[in-house]
Amino acid sequence: MTNICIAPGTEICLHFSLSIIDGDEVDSNFGGKPASFVFGDGNLLPSVEAKLLGLKAGAKENFTLAPEDGFGQRNPANIQRFPRSQFGADMVLEEGLVISFADAARAELPGVVSEVDDDFVMVDFNHPLAGRMLNFRVEILSVSAQADTN
Repeated sequence: MTNICIAPGTEICLHFSLSIIDGDEVDSNFGGKPASFVFGDGNLLPSVEAKLLGLKAGAKENFTLAPEDGFGQRNPANIQRFPRSQFGADMVLEEGLVISFADAARAELPGVVSEVDDDFVMVDFNHPLAGRMLNFRVEILSVSAQADTN
């Protein structure tokens, strides 16, 4: 183990889990292959990176993330109403169905069907974790002074 602290540009190898406070685990790599990334490369939310700053290999931490530090608050404007006729007549639409849409830049934008009737379909484009308090558990396995250039 080295004494290098996590700082911008360091390469970090870690195990993590993300769970909803008082709820289900959303993602975890404990018991699997650890994640490796360069601090500041955008792989983690900036608020999570800020909590990792200064940690060393061997550190084990639990962080609570408010919605503002995670995936934001739910935005009612992100729930859109579409005419049922915009979907294929043979398409089975039900609450919870995830449908891929294209945004203005033609990037994929997933939406979750939240309501269906004969005339309209309500689709929620909020991130599924928006508005949720989250717990982020981490174990830092290694910190390297320079990222690999491979």
